[in-house]
Amino acid sequence: MLPPVLRQTPHTPPVMRLPFRPTVAVANADAVLPRVGPVAGFGAATPPDARMVKTGFDPAAYRLNLHLQSLISSGRLAQARALFDQMPHTKNAFSLNRMLSGYSRSGQLAAAHQLFLSSPSRLREAVTWTIMMATFAAAPGRAADALALFRDMLREGVAPDRVTVSTVLNVPASGAVTASLHPFAVKLGLLRSSVVVCNTLLDAYCKHGLLAAGMRVFQEMLHRDSVTYNAMMMGCSKEGLHREALGLFTDMRRAGLDASQFTFSSMLTVATGMGDLHLGRQVHGLVARATSVHNVFLKNSLLDFYSKCDCLAEMEKLFDEMPERDNVSYNVMISGYAWNRCASRALRLFREMQILCFDRQALPYASLLSVAGSLPHIGIGKQIHAQLVLLGLSSEDLAGNALIDMYSKCGMLDAAKTNFLNKNDKTGVSWTAMITGYVQNGQLEEALRLFCDMRRAGLSPDRATFSSIIKASSSLAMIGLGRQLHSYTIRSGHISSVFSGSALLDMYAKCGCLDEALQTFDEMPERNSISWNAVISAYAHYGQAKNAIKVFEGMLHYGFKPDSVTFLSVLSACSHNGLAEECMKYFELMEDEYGISPWKGHYACVIDTLGRVGRFDKVQKMLSVMPFEDDPIIWSSILHSCRIHGNQDLARVAAEKLFSMGSTDATPYVILSNIYAKAGKWEDAARVKKIMRNRGLRKESGYSWVEVKQKIYSFSSNDQTNPMISEMKEELERLYKEMDKQGYKPDTSCALHQVDDDLKLESLKYHSERLAIAFALINTPPGRPIRVMKNLSACLDCHAAIKMMSKIVNRDIIVRDSSRFHHFKDGVCSCGDYW
Repeated sequence: MLPPVLRQTPHTPPVMRLPFRPTVAVANADAVLPRVGPVAGFGAATPPDARMVKTGFDPAAYRLNLHLQSLISSGRLAQARALFDQMPHTKNAFSLNRMLSGYSRSGQLAAAHQLFLSSPSRLREAVTWTIMMATFAAAPGRAADALALFRDMLREGVAPDRVTVSTVLNVPASGAVTASLHPFAVKLGLLRSSVVVCNTLLDAYCKHGLLAAGMRVFQEMLHRDSVTYNAMMMGCSKEGLHREALGLFTDMRRAGLDASQFTFSSMLTVATGMGDLHLGRQVHGLVARATSVHNVFLKNSLLDFYSKCDCLAEMEKLFDEMPERDNVSYNVMISGYAWNRCASRALRLFREMQILCFDRQALPYASLLSVAGSLPHIGIGKQIHAQLVLLGLSSEDLAGNALIDMYSKCGMLDAAKTNFLNKNDKTGVSWTAMITGYVQNGQLEEALRLFCDMRRAGLSPDRATFSSIIKASSSLAMIGLGRQLHSYTIRSGHISSVFSGSALLDMYAKCGCLDEALQTFDEMPERNSISWNAVISAYAHYGQAKNAIKVFEGMLHYGFKPDSVTFLSVLSACSHNGLAEECMKYFELMEDEYGISPWKGHYACVIDTLGRVGRFDKVQKMLSVMPFEDDPIIWSSILHSCRIHGNQDLARVAAEKLFSMGSTDATPYVILSNIYAKAGKWEDAARVKKIMRNRGLRKESGYSWVEVKQKIYSFSSNDQTNPMISEMKEELERLYKEMDKQGYKPDTSCALHQVDDDLKLESLKYHSERLAIAFALINTPPGRPIRVMKNLSACLDCHAAIKMMSKIVNRDIIVRDSSRFHHFKDGVCSCGDYW
């Protein structure tokens, strides 16, 4: 055994065991540690320390740098800075870099920047610039400063290395910045010599949604590692290209590369996006067999997968078995409960986090706000808001956005707008949350105005923004605006996103452009269940049940699992065409084959289908087995069916049910009154109308609107306010003369009751949809389709009249009423006169 005086660690040279004397001036360093050669004090078998090499084998600089590092590591930055300032002759780039790193780690951005600017240029090497860039990149809202530093570095003639380029690529900037750095990396030869730079470039492209550019980098790479595949898989799954991501995983396994925690996490994202529970469980099995990836990060990914697949039992089992949990674990659980409206369980876990003394500032307030918004429960939301105010977190990005979303979902748009305006740094997510809030609350014009403000503020909309604003144009049925947004989506590089594609598909369908909706679907590079659902829904609203069923079968053929929304669209299609047998078949298939519990909406579709074909006995049977309380929508559909078949007894029961629910909708009163009037029971009809008046209810006024030259024009029945009313009436009179020649007879049962026939005929002539059609005929070129939107259902007489108009003017006339589309062409309607 060596004597104690010679016992030492392999990396500690004997010379460094001398004590440090802080009182000795730097100028006298040689007196403390005399120079005895370039590697004095190091034995022949001991290699020189890398830090010694960086000082040019200057023992004094080496010793001081070592002490400087010690002070920084222990958090004594003030003392470290004092020592740094005492080193005028011995400080070097290494000293400066250590000091900058210390400031950076402690969050002292201003001190780091001041030191950087005051340092002589001879000390600022590529590493120095890179440290400062990384410091700015990590600070909120300072990405532009990081990029400015990179430009200054190039101007000063400092050559960047691969770490510098990787750092700049990681700056949270725009895709355009990433694209501008690509040729720079090529010029430096880094894409051929450094897998790290290639991976960083690829990852940057994928993060900005520029998947095609990322794929080009991937294909041109000479060498790939697991990080390469992970970045590409995550980019594909983020854009909804789940099958491509799955193919990359297969290629990665064939290449013999080991899967990491990020690989498994990406595959779980793919399984979630595809709604493939079997695939997710297979990944879980691979994770269980792996020995090197059992950590809380991966467990959280599994929790998230089960949460988003609504597998609450498996999610809870996994959570209970986790040996380690963190904030994310609880966040995922609470979010899962929020999505499934399990408010009590979410609140219980939140209280558990408080009891376990998690950092109060790191509690999942955003998830709790999501619970409050999804219920909606404004009381819970306000309590969480109060806690955020006390902690000073209400204006921070995540919490502030969650507050906007919560207040919007609770219908308190003024509060949402106040929180939006109070945010210090409005990100794209903030703008999107406010735009979505306006759309959800029907303030579509405000949503469009805010979208324009967002663009003027220099922020680029993402796919979520496009989905919301496209939905606004769908609801307004502004096809001109929708087409502009389509073009803008293409220019922004989001057209390949399955989410943007699905939103565009839905927009074209709701604007009466079925052919363009189907073309959008055909051109989508990747589809998911949302895309298929949108096409089925489009066919359903156009009364094309057979096509809707055909698409449903195609969806199954391509391996997509139908969900509750899918079956709702299929049942709705059956309802619009009176396919009672098919409706019952798919209703039973939903639960028996796919284990999907029917919603109220599914029961409403089945009851509506049965009622429309007059099978009231089966309607009564469905009501008796339905595991829900009475619903206004269901009884309204029954009442409409009674109107079609003249079932006065059941109509009276349905109306009484609706009256007892305290509905403020006058529609059931009007329908019941009309049923009595049609049967000649004028006293009963008058009694129902008197009850309606006594309760202060008024029939909703019918109005229609049409888009001409990207402007919306609205009309009410017998509207006299439009400056072109004379021309419109002349156009209608011309049409009526042609219609009379072809045998058109007005259906006066659709007119006012208890008035003479002349007044009945006059009231029918100028219904709002007819005025809208006349206006479009005058102001649009011959042959162009006319699209009219109406807030109520079209009457039988208008339906018959518009069929004849379409033949006379030789135009397609598409009318969207409160429940479906009617496409009139050559005197025929797409609904087959069944609605």
